[in-house]
Amino acid sequence: MKFLDQAKIFIQSGNGGPGSVSFRREAHVPRGGPDGGDGGRGGSVLAECVDGLNTLIDYRYQQHFKAQAGRPGAGRNKNGASGEDIILKLPVGTQILNDDNDMVIADLTQVGQQIVLARGGDGGRGNASFKSSVNQAPRRHETGFPGQEMWVWLRLKLIADAGLLGMPNAGKSTFLSSVSSAKPKIADYPFTTLHPGLGVVRNDQREFVLADIPGLVEGAHEGIGLGHRFLGHVERCRVLLHLVDATSEQPVENWRVIRNELAAYDADLANRKEVTAISKADACDPERMAEIKTALEQAGANHVVTLSSVSGHGVAETLRLLQQEIDQNYAAEIAANSEPEPWQP
Repeated sequence: MKFLDQAKIFIQSGNGGPGSVSFRREAHVPRGGPDGGDGGRGGSVLAECVDGLNTLIDYRYQQHFKAQAGRPGAGRNKNGASGEDIILKLPVGTQILNDDNDMVIADLTQVGQQIVLARGGDGGRGNASFKSSVNQAPRRHETGFPGQEMWVWLRLKLIADAGLLGMPNAGKSTFLSSVSSAKPKIADYPFTTLHPGLGVVRNDQREFVLADIPGLVEGAHEGIGLGHRFLGHVERCRVLLHLVDATSEQPVENWRVIRNELAAYDADLANRKEVTAISKADACDPERMAEIKTALEQAGANHVVTLSSVSGHGVAETLRLLQQEIDQNYAAEIAANSEPEPWQP
């Protein structure tokens, strides 16, 4: 299935059905009075967070969603049927934004979460609702209230325990394929990975979800190289694994560029727990690796390790560090959300 993390769609709820103008007609009842029923409510457009989806590709081919209008009322005080709702099935991590793409309407982070995006119009009242002591035979009715319509943006931000960061061709996809069953495209040129990917990592009888984020470049926080869309996926990751290519000419500068892009995009990202791994250790001599590690530690990098996805050197240690940081993040989150015990004398 093709990956799509952004789509623009048009939604429209149904109009309310019109009320009826009707009078009771029956033998030997010359003045039966009004019996016009109310119109039905228009269908609404809802968004529901479901499991088993990780792409918005369905919304590339269908972009207009219109709910059914309410049915009109009828005589004998018969109310019209309500229009059917439309439910948009969206993957976990989807944000719904307004047409200008500057305000979040909803953020779907839990399976089963449901929100009404456009509420259907109320049905109009029939003439039976307008009967009074003054007016025994009203011919007044309501035509029904209009529904809502709008263009909205759907933006998917993958939710993962850990996210792979780095410059293009730093070895992120190779690492993901070596520690999980994921099969990302791997080649010896930059920007091989064009879409984020997920893999389940199993280590020491534990498992966590790892996201492969496409390579970032300088100016990513300004949208260069689709940086905005790629950095959006990083927001959902609890821990970051920053890969630094040992074979590059300026590994420390490359590390610093990514760190600056994170800080420029979101200050919280710069403070996210991070493990720094010097990749492609099999292609460099030990002296060069030790030199890069020392330089990165002096520049402020935390938990600096060396690894080779090809030979397996340092992979297990890196996974244990990631699992440790993830566990600490979970523990801190539970402690923050736990309610304090009530005071007792």
